[in-house]
Amino acid sequence: MHSLIDIGLNLTEKQFTKDREEVVERAIQNGVGQMILTGSSVAGSKESLQIAKQYPHILFSTAGIHPHDASEFHQEHIQELRQLAQHKEVIAIGECGLDFNRMYSPQKIQEVCFEAQLDLAKEMDMPLFLHVRDAQARFVEMMKNHQDQIEKSVVHCFTGNKTEVQELVSMGFHIGITGWICDERRGKELQEAVQYIPLDRLMIETDAPYLTPRTLKPKPKHGRNEPAFLPHIIGEIAKYMGVSPEEIVKHSIENTQRFFHLEMN
Repeated sequence: MHSLIDIGLNLTEKQFTKDREEVVERAIQNGVGQMILTGSSVAGSKESLQIAKQYPHILFSTAGIHPHDASEFHQEHIQELRQLAQHKEVIAIGECGLDFNRMYSPQKIQEVCFEAQLDLAKEMDMPLFLHVRDAQARFVEMMKNHQDQIEKSVVHCFTGNKTEVQELVSMGFHIGITGWICDERRGKELQEAVQYIPLDRLMIETDAPYLTPRTLKPKPKHGRNEPAFLPHIIGEIAKYMGVSPEEIVKHSIENTQRFFHLEMN
């Protein structure tokens, strides 16, 4: 079995404070050999980097500001992200993008924060780890001004429908799929949409501790998601894409290594 890669894991969350080492070890025992820790604020990006440094060639991190945190954004944060991005463990700018679902930050400020990170990724020649929720039209509009960066962008934790995924794929984005696909209530559109993702654009992730697969048996204690559950998510993705789990494993690993310039673990 090849070593799986979880492209999105929130290991800095308090749910992991007491047993972070065991979570990483369980992931490795379940075939997940490399994990990328999501940076969604300047402080969180710094913490993710420090954790990643403890696990060379196993953990990596991103550096970015989530749209929920955009209202705190100042231009000097870009310099802090720039400094973080110079560490070899930091392999992408983000999580950044637009979220019009909960509107924790005003739209205009989200856009300013997003644009600044797009510019930083271009300056640093780094991939983008992107977030878009209930904001696809404006997201697409903004990304059309950054055409040269689309091939180096992954829309992480995609939860949309087939029309949205077809648009993103046609533009050249990579797509990250989580255990949202295991949700019989909210995941029906995604279950149909994954059929329209080419295998050479697919990446896989848990977004742990969130989005625990509802089809997982037995249910995990405390309901917490973790990267050890990635093989289960792969099985569900394979079912809805109509291919074998082995195909999902092979292509997702190849795509992720190529996209993030990761070496084989």
